[in-house]
Amino acid sequence: MPAAFPDFRLGTVLATSFTGTLSERHGDAVERIPVPHRLVDWLAVNGLAVDSCTPAQLDLARELRESIHAAATAAALQDALPASAVHVINERSAQGRAAAILTPEGTRHWQLGAASCVADALGVIAADAIGIIAGERDGKLALCASPTCRAAFFDTSRSRTRKWCDMNTCGNRQKKARFHASQRKNPDPAE
Repeated sequence: MPAAFPDFRLGTVLATSFTGTLSERHGDAVERIPVPHRLVDWLAVNGLAVDSCTPAQLDLARELRESIHAAATAAALQDALPASAVHVINERSAQGRAAAILTPEGTRHWQLGAASCVADALGVIAADAIGIIAGERDGKLALCASPTCRAAFFDTSRSRTRKWCDMNTCGNRQKKARFHASQRKNPDPAE
């Protein structure tokens, strides 16, 4: 029986969701795309279905993921964008061949070619990252407040003060830790 893979952490922003395929970067890192077919799965869940993925293509995807993370982190901190990250993002964007399609509901959908390949899907992800990092979308890049995570995420909340990349994981973990710490400081006198 094959080992189970960690669940995908899905968000509403393609590029930052992609960077979430490696979580807990400053703790016990969790790789959510450890093998090529997991990248195929992630792409399918995100509307970018491809037929297959090679180990070399997985390496390119991880390089893009880390480049997006580095550039998004720099943008969130208002630092200069790393030149090497910008180069990788631009290269992947230029190599992809996908078309933006308008759906009957009035939303954009990416359509990969008939012989869709990983390069096309990575091009869509890179193009999404460019739009976010360039400030073309309504929202703000921020870093998760969890000291073990520090993931870059795109905050579209009304006040732009979101603290966690994902409330169900990092946010709950931090709230639980604060609760337990306060319990240790102030034990219940009824016990």
